[in-house]
Amino acid sequence: MGSTGSIGTQTLDVVREQPERFAVYAITAHRSVDKLVEQAVEFRPEVVCIADESKYGELCEKLNAALGKDADMMKVWAGSDAIAEMVTLPSIDIVVAAMVGYAGLRPTMEAIRAGKTIALANKETLVVAGEIICSLAQQYHAPILPVDSEHSAIFQSLVGEDRSEIEKILLTASGGPFRTWTLDRIAKATAADALRHPNWDMGAKITIDSASMMNKGFEVIEAKWLFGVDVEKIEVLVHPQSIVHSAVQFTDGAVKAQLGAPDMRLPIQYALTFPERVGASFPRLDLFKTANLTFEKPDLERFPNLRLAYDAMHKGGNMPCVLNAANEVVNLAFRQGKMGFLEMSDVIQKTMDATAFISAPAYEDYVASDEEARKIAASMI
Repeated sequence: MGSTGSIGTQTLDVVREQPERFAVYAITAHRSVDKLVEQAVEFRPEVVCIADESKYGELCEKLNAALGKDADMMKVWAGSDAIAEMVTLPSIDIVVAAMVGYAGLRPTMEAIRAGKTIALANKETLVVAGEIICSLAQQYHAPILPVDSEHSAIFQSLVGEDRSEIEKILLTASGGPFRTWTLDRIAKATAADALRHPNWDMGAKITIDSASMMNKGFEVIEAKWLFGVDVEKIEVLVHPQSIVHSAVQFTDGAVKAQLGAPDMRLPIQYALTFPERVGASFPRLDLFKTANLTFEKPDLERFPNLRLAYDAMHKGGNMPCVLNAANEVVNLAFRQGKMGFLEMSDVIQKTMDATAFISAPAYEDYVASDEEARKIAASMI
């Protein structure tokens, strides 16, 4: 799900590396028709699906032109209902959840109900509805394997360990492009400035979230649900080199960390091949060429989004859902030049204050809260 985005295209890189292990059964995109057609021609999936139904005719036309008579052998679907149905198809073993934002929640829930293994790159799914997702995964015996480099590092550090012995999770952050900027300079930052991430090549939305440290706040919430720890046990460390992807401190004081080159194909492949480790041609980490590894405390004055994420998690209920909805609205508005960088945090805070709080939400409550929060946030832009 999300085959044309950053994680999706790198997942297909892994498939190219391991053609004897993997076959692509279905691919989805939001509206990137040309890229989706290109992938369909190369990987010949059984099903191709476009989320934006207005693009269905264009997709069919271009697939017919590219594939000729072979196009008749490929199912072409459109819309969110189609994606939710697609992930339940019996031939699918692993669903890579790489859609951006709230849109990934419903199809991920359907894939879990179908008992699929979930390679989770869509952190918003756990941010919005972590309690429901974890309950469903347990009920339907559907493994959730993290794809985010930080959560993959934690997961790898916990293999063979008793999770009750976790004393602290050390979640690393690069600090983004504004790590050394003054508050006054950050206030004048443009979307182009924020999209220049120093270490990672990611999609636009997540790159902005990284610059504001909302991405790290989301990862704190995601780690709580993935590893079953209290949020107080999750500490964020700014690590500009992005070599230590995260670590776990245990009750005896020992710390296990996972190190590697900043290449998302490594955690993607680990999720797809777990519990095996499989050889790959991806870049190796050369410790002799690695600069000093440094760690800093995050500055919550310059990057208040991280504090807002902790606040949402402490309040619980539907508040992380509200946090995510407001962030999606302001992230897009900032990319469109409609608001300043620091204004994003102000709108998110005000949206959290104004949206009705629900302490024990059901799925329908999350849907309603998402809609209400988006309207409130949009009204302030």
